[in-house]
Amino acid sequence: MSWSPSIYRFADGGDIPVPPDPAVVRDALGPYAIVEPSDDEYWVRAEDGSEAEFFVGEYGVTVERPQVGGVFDLVAELATRLGAVVVGPGDRVVCRTREEAAHLPESLRDGAIIIEMAGPALQTALTGA
Repeated sequence: MSWSPSIYRFADGGDIPVPPDPAVVRDALGPYAIVEPSDDEYWVRAEDGSEAEFFVGEYGVTVERPQVGGVFDLVAELATRLGAVVVGPGDRVVCRTREEAAHLPESLRDGAIIIEMAGPALQTALTGA
C-alpha cells in the first residue's frame, strides 16, 4: 500500500497553507537528487539508499512512496527548513513545537504530535514503526 505524507506551513490558524519557498526546497533536496531535478519534482536517495519522490505544489510538498530509513531525515530536514509540519495518514500532524502547532487550522490542532523533528522520530510518529 502506498502512502504520501505532505509538508505544509500554516500561519495564524489559516486553512490555506503558505506556499513553500522553492529555493529552500532546492537547497534541502538538490544534493540528494538522483536525476536532474525540476523546480517541482525531486527523486532523492538518502545516504542509506532509501528513496522517495518529492512533488512541490502551490501550497506544500508531497512525499510519494517514502521508503523506511534515512529518507525520513530528508523529510524532517525539509520541514524544519520550511518551518512546516508533516501531515501523514489520517491527517496525523507532526510538529516541532507547540508554537508551531498554534499556527495550524483549528481542525488539525488538537491531534498534533510534538516531536524532535528528526528522521527516526518522524518515521515512528507517522508509521508507528
